[in-house]
Amino acid sequence: MAIVKGTVVMTGSFGNASFYTRRGSDKVIARTKGGPSKEKIKTSPRFGNFRLQQTEWKGCTGFASVLRYAFGGLHRLADYNLTPALNAFAKNLQKTDTENPNGQRSICLSHLRYTLDNFNFNRQYPFNTVFRLMVSSAIDRSEASGTVHIPRIIALNDILNIQKLPYFRLIVSLGVMSDVKWDAAASEFRAATPDIHGISEVWTGEWCHTESVTDEQTIKLQLTDNDRAYFGDNASLILSMGIEFGKPGFTGETLPVKYAGCGRVLRVG
Repeated sequence: MAIVKGTVVMTGSFGNASFYTRRGSDKVIARTKGGPSKEKIKTSPRFGNFRLQQTEWKGCTGFASVLRYAFGGLHRLADYNLTPALNAFAKNLQKTDTENPNGQRSICLSHLRYTLDNFNFNRQYPFNTVFRLMVSSAIDRSEASGTVHIPRIIALNDILNIQKLPYFRLIVSLGVMSDVKWDAAASEFRAATPDIHGISEVWTGEWCHTESVTDEQTIKLQLTDNDRAYFGDNASLILSMGIEFGKPGFTGETLPVKYAGCGRVLRVG
């Protein structure tokens, strides 16, 4: 690796060299192209551990992709790319498996459910910064349900309306994530309970004016009878909440404004 000095400011490829910048540095870094071939990576004993890491990483990215669906669509309120954060979360779960060999380590949220509690979908304006009231929540695994109690809302005081939009609404979701384990017969990672892996039940409130007063309310969500039949120890319930803002559209109907909301996981059980 070489550092380019002088008046040269460029990134990209030139001949057999690549020029790029690195976060946290204002220097341009140059390096020659090369490395092992794809065939060597697939077959050479030297890359055995690397192949195991690739296999496990594939399981992590699959877990993270489904986890987005378990948020009930609230990931759309995020102000940053959730995918890398969820991939890293899955990898950290995988590292806690000390029973299975490398390349076959499970991703078991059921063992460490609390680690996803209070996960924020936003960094610039987290949920508790925008929605200033404290909500109480509970999960009942015996009936596969989740409950959120929302106190009386005085919108002008209790909601930070950053973009000064006229309407807001609340959203609550109850999702399910199954543990993901290595399937030796299929030679891949699969959900332990695929029938409910990533499903969700969602409650969407009515649009309210951002100068209104809203009575306290309790929202209860529960899996359907069919989904409860598959619910077991390998499954985890994820209770999430979000707020989004809207304005009148062309026909007068209130429509959500993109990137004008936030959300977080309340609890996992």
